[in-house]
Amino acid sequence: MAYPELTTADLNSILDFTSSLARTAGKLILEGSQVIQATSDSDDNVNEKKNSVDLVTEYDVKVEELVRSELQIKYPDFKFIGEESYSAGVRPPLTDEPTFCVDPIDGTTNFIHGFPFVCISLGLIYKRRPVLGVIYNPFLDHLYTGVKGQGSYLVRNNGSPVKLPLASPPKPLVSLSKALLAVEWGSDRCERTITSKSSSFGRLAGNPSQGVAGGKMSHSLRSLGSAALNFAMVAQGGLDLYWEIGCWPWDVCAGIVIAEEAGGLVTGSHEAFAATASTSAFGDVTEEILTGRKYVVVRAISGSSGESGLEAQKRIIKEFYESVEDVPAAN
Repeated sequence: MAYPELTTADLNSILDFTSSLARTAGKLILEGSQVIQATSDSDDNVNEKKNSVDLVTEYDVKVEELVRSELQIKYPDFKFIGEESYSAGVRPPLTDEPTFCVDPIDGTTNFIHGFPFVCISLGLIYKRRPVLGVIYNPFLDHLYTGVKGQGSYLVRNNGSPVKLPLASPPKPLVSLSKALLAVEWGSDRCERTITSKSSSFGRLAGNPSQGVAGGKMSHSLRSLGSAALNFAMVAQGGLDLYWEIGCWPWDVCAGIVIAEEAGGLVTGSHEAFAATASTSAFGDVTEEILTGRKYVVVRAISGSSGESGLEAQKRIIKEFYESVEDVPAAN
């Protein structure tokens, strides 16, 4: 069925609804956190997916059910992809039709431990491209929003929206040695993945003058434990770059829009970068990149004499990918 074109007014209306829905979901997330922290054995509320670090709680399921129900009432013709229903075997193919893409609790391990970097990530895919994103961290009351072509914003403590990135104009970035980078260990803990990531992280942080071959001596590495919040922090400008292997579309869909609308650039794997860096397709998050489970996002960078902001972003990604090892994304 051909769906009528989504207009700017449609997207703004959807943004208003989903922002309110994210705040409602946030209340349920906070309620769940109180229950888990008050329970003497948190394992009573936690189940494993593929291994002991790939976790899910009853509140992941409850939040997704709440969000899916409200979206189906308001937008009955839209499709829905959610992390927990996908894990349970509901796996609709991506089409040109409007499709909500939702991670009900991104940062489940943080949620279980009471580490307050947890959010709901609610994205909208249209014509196989991310077009709208809402990320809400109820613990900090930070709401990030973005709509394709309309910019992205941060609302803190119910205040006024602040346009992203927070630095205006964006700061320059001469090399990785001046960068604050986000990386994650992920849930794939096999020997090959752990060894490769350890080597990559060591090169990013290491001092080449003190024996670390290929060391970039970046300012530091950070792991927020939430792909969506890592994307949001790149959009904000608090992180310079975030690299991820093994995430799924619901982890990154909303963040992609928010980062791009803040002037950030998103691409996929080493191979995707190499194939598009010299073409007009560079920075276009196609279905292949969205579902490819390998992502790198770099913040907005000011241009300088002889180099545009886009060229600077490309240079930083090139330097980064020359410094890290690619590994397969585990199922």
